Order: sequence, then C-alpha cells, then structure tokens
Amino acid sequence: MTTTTPQHYYYGVGRRKEAVARVRLYPGAGAVVVNGKPAEQLFTREVQRREFLEPLALTEMEGRFNAQVKCTGGGISGWAGAIRLGIARALLEADAGLRPALKSAGMLTRDSRIKERKKPGLKRARKAPQYTKR
Repeated sequence: MTTTTPQHYYYGVGRRKEAVARVRLYPGAGAVVVNGKPAEQLFTREVQRREFLEPLALTEMEGRFNAQVKCTGGGISGWAGAIRLGIARALLEADAGLRPALKSAGMLTRDSRIKERKKPGLKRARKAPQYTKR
C-alpha cells in the first residue's frame, strides 16, 4: 500500500458581510477554484474577478499559486471580498515579508460594514412609518 504525502498549502480565512471564505494556496500555475467550480464560471463580472485577485497582482504572485476556496453564506459580491482577504492572509503565511505591501493597500483589514439591525417602532433599520398630521 502506497501512501501519498499531503501537498503543502497556505491557509487563510476571509470574511465580508455574511460571507466566509476558507482559502488554500497551493504552488501552481494560477488556477482559482471556488466551491469546486472555476472562478470564471461563478464570478461573471470582471470587477469581482479583479477584486479577489488583487492581493496576488499587488505582490506579483499571479502565476505562482493555485487557490482552492470554500465559500459559505452571503452572495457573490460578499464572496469576492471574503476571498480577497483570505488570499491576502494566506500570502502572509507563505511570506511574512509581504505584510507592508498588503497592509498599505488595505488588504489585511476586514471590511466591517454589515447590514444594520431593524429598530423597534421602525419599518426597517432607519425607515419610520409615514407621519400623518390629521
């Protein structure tokens, strides 16, 4: 019986809105697989594709890592932001010398903007019922 040694990877978790992305970076040619599908198939908008590849482009590591991503919660836009943070954190694990470049571009900061809760007496978070004078 032959046992294969597990391939080494760098791991990072990213969050945005309700989305959580668990990212594994393997040495490779630059393929990105999200939930078992190629990223181009899930992210049809070029803006979103550029967003999550931004950390790799900034650090000039574009063709050096394959990314395997598992995303849960939220939607496509949240996934893109979560993957971006996850890739940035995984790159830090791979090479700690990339921290100044990633930090100055704001890639290591979690985007804290989330949906505001509904308040009592209001229809939504801030919308009040219509006022009637008479």
